[in-house]
Amino acid sequence: MMSLQTILAIGSGAFIGAVFRAYLNGVVNHHFPHTLPFGTLSVNLLGSFIIGVLFAYFTYTTFFSVQAKSFLTTGFLGGLTTYSTFAMETFFLLSGGHILMAMTNMALNTFGTVAMAASGYYMIRNWLS
Repeated sequence: MMSLQTILAIGSGAFIGAVFRAYLNGVVNHHFPHTLPFGTLSVNLLGSFIIGVLFAYFTYTTFFSVQAKSFLTTGFLGGLTTYSTFAMETFFLLSGGHILMAMTNMALNTFGTVAMAASGYYMIRNWLS
């Protein structure tokens, strides 16, 4: 069973992550207007890189408490990344006849986020080991 402290850590992290997502999404889409939703892609790539960094750091250190880890990963990164938004935007691209853009969006989000998580993980692993 989760402690109240962990629940509050996740909830507050999710709040901050969601606000940051909305802000970053708006900034990116304002500066890079395009059919492809670059705002969603940017938060998914950034969040994936950060989770790779954090999990590598968690592997090699004991600095963070369970609550801090929950705040950062389940909370903040859960609020920051947007796979449900990604799914809806891809559906809208498909239903609007933008098949190539939908496929590009799926490939960039799917492969890009895995590559960014691995990049973050290996960067920190190599730095700390």
